Amino acid sequence: MPSSLPRPLSDLPIRRLTRDDLVACADLSEDRGWPRDEERWTLLLAAGTGYGIDDPDSKGLMGSCVVLPYGTEMAAVGMLLVAGRHARRGVGRYLMQRVIEAAGDTPLSLHATASGRPLYEELGFAPVGRTIRLSGAFRPAAAALHALGGPETVIRSASAHDLRAVVRLDSAVFGLDRTHLLTRLPTFADHLRVAEEDGELTGFAALSPSAANHAVGPLIAKDTSTAKLLVASLAEATDRPLRVDVDARHEDLLDWLVRCGLRSDSETTVMALGGRQHADWPRYFAPFSLATG
Repeated sequence: MPSSLPRPLSDLPIRRLTRDDLVACADLSEDRGWPRDEERWTLLLAAGTGYGIDDPDSKGLMGSCVVLPYGTEMAAVGMLLVAGRHARRGVGRYLMQRVIEAAGDTPLSLHATASGRPLYEELGFAPVGRTIRLSGAFRPAAAALHALGGPETVIRSASAHDLRAVVRLDSAVFGLDRTHLLTRLPTFADHLRVAEEDGELTGFAALSPSAANHAVGPLIAKDTSTAKLLVASLAEATDRPLRVDVDARHEDLLDWLVRCGLRSDSETTVMALGGRQHADWPRYFAPFSLATG
């Protein structure tokens, strides 16, 4: 049964989340039918700012939200969650309003589900793109059946010496500085691959754990053929089902993933408040995660 909430909701204190809240954050994710993903929460709380509302009737959280800053040019909003027993009572709106106020003049971006989009539109966010999620068992034989690029492209495991080039390529493609995220990628991801041609880095992709799946992201590459090579290489490194969120404009990659056994199971709308998309989308295939862009 839902419990009573203070009126006005502004009487609910919002506090900063820390590593001590990891279990509570994971519990909240699970409550809403999301993977617990404690590793991802660890990354988000280390690289960004987490906001939470304590549940007065339990030791858990009533609501959460994480903001990932990219300098003063943009911040990504993610993990806006409200416990099921408090859903549809204005808690999410209240939390987002405080996040928008705290951002000041910094533009915000987020990935909205169909159920969340009306709230964000009411708060001033506008749609700027779409992301399609595919998941399933990747079939290597199907990947081999379709040409994946020329022999000049080398796909290999990334080393510590590649990090500077990865950050440089990411900044050029994403359009903003994500060093604070990328420097944590080798620890967060189970596998990190780079694409190279004549000694020049032309793409990279990571594979990270998420419940029973392995999630691909970020995925940045000079072209679709290179993106396919990176995904196929990561798929060889795991026996788990793959999950990947793809910019809907990359129809060739989406079709190829379907031929390789993945199926589309959801879609999100990329939305922005007070800003625009910075990414060079022809080379930007998949976000770091839906919570970070």
